[in-house]
Amino acid sequence: MRHRAIATFALICLVLASRCVLAQEKPPAPLSPGRVAALDRISADSLRGHLSFLASDLLEGRDTPSRGLDLAAEYIAAQFRRAGLEAVGDDGYFQTANWEVSEPDRVSFDFRVVEGNATIKLGPDDVSVSGARTFHVEDAPLVKVDFKTYTTLNRAELAGKALLVELPIREGTQEERDAIGLATGIFGSWAASAKAAAVITIGRRAGTLKGLDSIFLYDPKDPETPERLALREAPGAIPLILVNVNAPEIIKLYDAHPVGPVPAKLSTKLDRPVRRPVKLRNVVGLLRGSDPALKDTCVMVTAHYDHLGVHGPADKPDRIYNGANDDGSGTVSVIELASALASLKERPRRSILFVTFFGEEKGLLGSRYYGRNPIFPVDKTVADVNLELVGRTDDVEGPKLAEASLTGFGYSTVSTILAEAGRAEGVKVVRHPRNSDAFFGRSDNQALADLGVPAHTLCVAFEYPDYHKAADHWDKVDYANMATIDRAVARALLTIADDPDEPKWDESNPRAEAYLKAWKGRRGR
Repeated sequence: MRHRAIATFALICLVLASRCVLAQEKPPAPLSPGRVAALDRISADSLRGHLSFLASDLLEGRDTPSRGLDLAAEYIAAQFRRAGLEAVGDDGYFQTANWEVSEPDRVSFDFRVVEGNATIKLGPDDVSVSGARTFHVEDAPLVKVDFKTYTTLNRAELAGKALLVELPIREGTQEERDAIGLATGIFGSWAASAKAAAVITIGRRAGTLKGLDSIFLYDPKDPETPERLALREAPGAIPLILVNVNAPEIIKLYDAHPVGPVPAKLSTKLDRPVRRPVKLRNVVGLLRGSDPALKDTCVMVTAHYDHLGVHGPADKPDRIYNGANDDGSGTVSVIELASALASLKERPRRSILFVTFFGEEKGLLGSRYYGRNPIFPVDKTVADVNLELVGRTDDVEGPKLAEASLTGFGYSTVSTILAEAGRAEGVKVVRHPRNSDAFFGRSDNQALADLGVPAHTLCVAFEYPDYHKAADHWDKVDYANMATIDRAVARALLTIADDPDEPKWDESNPRAEAYLKAWKGRRGR
């Protein structure tokens, strides 16, 4: 009897499981002819036209802040205006952030290595500096250190010395890059504990040097700003100074001596950072919903329109980091979705808010600013679909055609909605076994998820050959595939906007626990 009961129970479970699978794979609800026509307006040629401008050299990589970023903002606002979206910012289609910037005092920078009667002098464009933001080192003896064996050294003998070292290059898979980053960070902490005066690291590859341009952007009205500013502008332990191939004298010095004391001394100086005001802008446009009650709630579709700007020596052939895929692709997708959905004669029941954020590359700055100053109340925002890296299909793992991954897949019911919408448009929306969780906190969806909004990022190629490189150009994007992805996103947005039941975090998923708690806190539950 016991075996028969077990068998019966197993059969029941199998039947229920099969019903669940069938329920999950049922065809999505058909769209009305008007909605189908709106989706059909999404055009590969239109996407190409937008991106060929936003990722052109004219915009100089859209750094935050920069003239190129301002030009991009004006272009996006013009497209929202053309689509007929409602202007809901404090300045038309702009949500203005009157911030300040703290940046290195380039005028005060000095770097000299004296070896006998010869002096090697470098300027602010010949180095990158991390660690201490303010320092004054005078005649510190140089010591060449081997990164592979540095832990065998007597730290007491390194106090007051300037360490000359070649660190490993951060390359390979994301895990390999992270591991190298961790190892080099541990080295920096070790050098600080040894009370070294400075660390000079050499690089042999062109294009990795950023110059003395590390800036800190901050919102004076953010209550956490004083603490962050104090930490950022603190003198710090020791300066970590990277010199590259445009400083061949230092590399020659490194190669000419064995490990141990080098007959040379370092003097270097950088005064306290200087501050100045800066105006930054999120670009926002609203498609107002049609339902008398639900129109006061919204679903967001977002992307970041900034990238990395211009880096490297003046004679470098390509110094502009155009960011066509990262995240020009997401930005033009938001523009195209706005244009398509604004053509609807029958508006969706909820409102749809289209937003492009500044400063994602510098730490989700625009999205976190929006979270502190929402256009729509956060407790009335039912979901966010963030679009990032949706243009390139040449993933390092292999081609990604008609396929997209969702970060935090399974954290909320947005996953199911996007998967069903994708299936209707011939797109597989999947959970990447490694990156879906690992990348959840690496884009602007995180800022909204932290406030309790079911927010995810849709991505085609997490890692591709030109990621964060100057060669991320608009002509390498697969526009036909991006248009297909965007049609799936449009269908999902309409599904969420028309459904009186809003998406929910999965209470059984421990990875969603913190976001569910924030959601309940916003709803007073």
